Amino acid sequence: METPKTLQVSCVQLHWAKPIEYNLDRTLHYIQAAAAAGSRVVLLPEAGLTSYYFPYVLGLDPARVQAALDRTCQAAAEHRLWVIAGTLRQTPDRYLNLAHVINPEGRVVHEYAKVHLAGRDEQKYCRGGNKLSLFQVDGIWCTLVICRDGRHPELYRLPAMAGAQILFHPSCSSDEIEAVIWKRVSGRAQQPVGPNSKIFHCVANTIGQPPDGRQTSSGGSFIREPNGMPLAEAGPCQEEMITAVLDLERADRSYILDSLKNPPFLAGHWERMVAETRARADLKPE
Repeated sequence: METPKTLQVSCVQLHWAKPIEYNLDRTLHYIQAAAAAGSRVVLLPEAGLTSYYFPYVLGLDPARVQAALDRTCQAAAEHRLWVIAGTLRQTPDRYLNLAHVINPEGRVVHEYAKVHLAGRDEQKYCRGGNKLSLFQVDGIWCTLVICRDGRHPELYRLPAMAGAQILFHPSCSSDEIEAVIWKRVSGRAQQPVGPNSKIFHCVANTIGQPPDGRQTSSGGSFIREPNGMPLAEAGPCQEEMITAVLDLERADRSYILDSLKNPPFLAGHWERMVAETRARADLKPE
């Protein structure tokens, strides 16, 4: 199959502290909406199926989490599009914060576990992953980071050195209310990666408050050009879906390719790290 020249992507902004039944219902709704809009990929937020609210997640039966993921896979197949969905999955050694890449046949073809944990509960109950993300959507090389991972450029720059033109970035920038307001004002919640990489950046963030009302999330999901300019942006407080068409020729990775060559003494080190990134890409997080 010939690699497409464009890719239409939708990013969904959802509440971060709702029960799994609500999350699955909204996930299925937006998969259908993205397909109706003509998108080929729909990106959902960090832990969008399970929620990121640990007092709730810790009581979830793992079978219910798997059932929600299975139903999401079924919806991807029904609507014939790529879906990137998130869960917190229990393992014998704590939880993993996962992004699942589901193909249009309804199969999970790639999984990435968040590397850099954030927040007291996540650091207490989760452990970080041990690989970088590199996968293909219709022949287009892509990569993933989850929320705090975006603060660590090596996690997406190495996959971009390996060929990735699009960064998918599910997020849940929940925090104390004062901190979130500051994040919104300063633009700190998610910073565009295009100006240091020349790849596309697609963010699906969260909104809303948990039952105790002590936190919120910053919203502001976006789809940005490789030059950093916005193609679509969501508001700070409401659930919504944004959509844009990516002209893949614009993701020329020129800054990344420069880094591969200069300074010359680093070139061999980059090549070895890129080879290791490729070699580990299909490892299943366990």
